[in-house]
Amino acid sequence: MTGVSHVTPGFVAIATLFCLALVDPGDAKAQLSYQSGQNVSPAYEGWIQNEDGSKTMVFGYMNRNWSEELDVPIGKDNFLSPGPEDQGQPTHFRPRRNRFVFKVRVPADFDEELVWTLTTDGKTEHAYGTLGIDQALDDIVIASETGALGVGSSTAEVRANRAPSITIESGSQYSVRVGQPLELVVRMDDDGLSEAYEGWISRRERAAAAAAAREEPPRLSRGQLRPPIRITVQKAVWHHVAWFMYRSEGGGTPSFDPPQVKTWEDTRTGANSPWAPLWTRPPIPQDGIWRTTVSFDEPGTYILRARGDDGALYHDQDVTIVVSAIASE
Repeated sequence: MTGVSHVTPGFVAIATLFCLALVDPGDAKAQLSYQSGQNVSPAYEGWIQNEDGSKTMVFGYMNRNWSEELDVPIGKDNFLSPGPEDQGQPTHFRPRRNRFVFKVRVPADFDEELVWTLTTDGKTEHAYGTLGIDQALDDIVIASETGALGVGSSTAEVRANRAPSITIESGSQYSVRVGQPLELVVRMDDDGLSEAYEGWISRRERAAAAAAAREEPPRLSRGQLRPPIRITVQKAVWHHVAWFMYRSEGGGTPSFDPPQVKTWEDTRTGANSPWAPLWTRPPIPQDGIWRTTVSFDEPGTYILRARGDDGALYHDQDVTIVVSAIASE
C-alpha cells in the first residue's frame, strides 16, 4: 500500500543491539546498590570560622553498602596528614552517607591540604580538605546539606536557630561485662525550633495519630502519600537524641533499648530514620532527659557517640566503654 513502510523483525533486532552497544556498562553499574562488599569513600564537608581566627575542618564519608558496617583501625589504612595519624576520625563506618562526622581544628594561618586517607575493601581513597572560600560552612549551609531545608530556602526563624546542646549526665567512662546492661543518660537543651516546626504538622497527620490511639486503621495524609519532589535528601525536623558506635577495638555490636534513630541517611520508606518517608517520630521527654540502655556481646573497648539533633543542627558527645569477658565459674 502506498505511503506505508514495513519494518522487518531483523531490522528491529539489529537496531536493538545497536542501542545496547551505546550504553556505557559503567553507567549501568553506577545505578546498582549493594548490601555489602563495597568500599567507604571519605568526604570533606567544608570548614567553620572560629571566633579566635582559627578554622575547624569538617569531614564525613560515604559507605557504599546499605547493610555492611566496616571497622578500620587508625594506622596505614585510616590516617590524616599532615600531623598525627589520629585526629579524631571514626574507626567504625555505618552504612551510606554520613555527613559532618568529625572536626579538626587548625590555626588561622593554616595553608596546607589536610588529607584523610582511607583504605577499605582493597581500595584507597582520599578526602582533601582546604580552606577555600567556596567551602565555608555556617548553620544555614549545614541545615540545607542535611536536608532540613529546601535548596536556597530559609526563614527568619530558621536563620535564628542555634544547635542544641547535650550533656551526658551518667558520665563519660564505664567498665562493664559482656551482656551487662548500662544506662546512658543525656540531657538536651534546645532553643525550641523543633517545637515551632511541630506546629506545621498537618491536621490530617494529627487525625491519623488520634485514630491510631483509638485503635482505628491509620489514615495517611496527602503529604505522606505524595512522591518525593526534591532531588536532594529531605529530613524531618524533630527533636531527638541518638546513640551510635563511633570507634571499636573489639568485635562486638552494641544493643540499644529503645532502638536508636539512625544518624545516617536511610531513605527507605518506614526506616527508623528522619530521612525516611513515613518515619515515626519518637516522643520528646518533658524533662529533656533521654535514657538509653546499652549492652555488648563481645569484650573490647568501644567509643559510643550521642548526637543531639533538632532536625537541622546537632551536637555530639562521646563516651568510652571497656567491656570485659564474663568471669568463668
